[in-house]
Amino acid sequence: MANEQLSADLLKGFSPLDGLKRDNLAALARKVQLRELSPGQVLFKEGDTEKRTFYIASGILELIDQGKVVETIQGGSAQARNPVAPIFPRRFSARARDRVQFISIDSDLLDVMLTWDQTGTYEVSELQGKADDGGDDWMTMLLQTKAFHKIPPANIQAIFMRMQQINYKSGDVILKQGAEGDYFYVLTRGSAVVTRETPLSKEGIKLAELHVGDTFGEEALISDAKRNATVTMSSDGSVMRLGKDDFKKLLNEPMLEWVDADQAAQIVKNGGSWLDVRLPSEFENHHLDGALNIPLYFIRLKINTLDQDKQYVVCCDTGRRSSAGAYILNERGFQAFVLRGGINKES
Repeated sequence: MANEQLSADLLKGFSPLDGLKRDNLAALARKVQLRELSPGQVLFKEGDTEKRTFYIASGILELIDQGKVVETIQGGSAQARNPVAPIFPRRFSARARDRVQFISIDSDLLDVMLTWDQTGTYEVSELQGKADDGGDDWMTMLLQTKAFHKIPPANIQAIFMRMQQINYKSGDVILKQGAEGDYFYVLTRGSAVVTRETPLSKEGIKLAELHVGDTFGEEALISDAKRNATVTMSSDGSVMRLGKDDFKKLLNEPMLEWVDADQAAQIVKNGGSWLDVRLPSEFENHHLDGALNIPLYFIRLKINTLDQDKQYVVCCDTGRRSSAGAYILNERGFQAFVLRGGINKES
């Protein structure tokens, strides 16, 4: 069976996808597909570290430990609302008992989208008006790039809001080899070509083609070097650009103090408290003993219920949402630490 385009309504049946705002869920739905396993086919093996989040839509999936079936997950059940064996590396192998339909999502993409969704008051639909015709494809593609995963969550919204849109015609030069680096760019509509001049080729050797969602210009900003190539539009289109100062400032890690599991346990033992910023459905499925649950999007509203004299170890499943939560707490005078790697990291 061919992969099927998913509806946002189907995704809403799973946790924590049901916590995403409507437009962000629709944007995610366009990026994932419903896939199928035949009876006996393996979804993943024990020890796998590939960061994919799996949900079972129909059929029965078996979790296997040392050759024995230790658990079964049936599509449509309450258990199937949660991701399959979310801890990395995988503690079990997973095999289809019968025909299984499943959803596979890049875990980093999902985590960034959840963080962005819950830290900002802006939805994709409100932001996308800044890029005519580009829709939200360039945004979700940008969120999916590994480089973007390194941007502190507290800064993601600011980056989108500070970007400027520039329109170009086919043949226009966006940046010129040898010039000073002044902007970071995302192509939001159309296509472009990257060329480099050499002593033997003044018109330039073609290095790459750029399409919607591709980024360029960051190398010169990071290294303070001159542009090492020329980028020319090969069709009419547009870019979003972020100035050098904003780029450097917003790529810097906010002042956060990270702790490992042992350090975190010691803080809690000495009177501190776990603060879990995941959604209630995630918290109910699995959480640390004694943890307080305040979802990230409620932090600003509920901050007055927290004790200024208490130390908090903020946690989520990976560390991304908790770093955004800790940033908000620290900004307001609390002493908050972030659990490195999150609670889904095998200790």
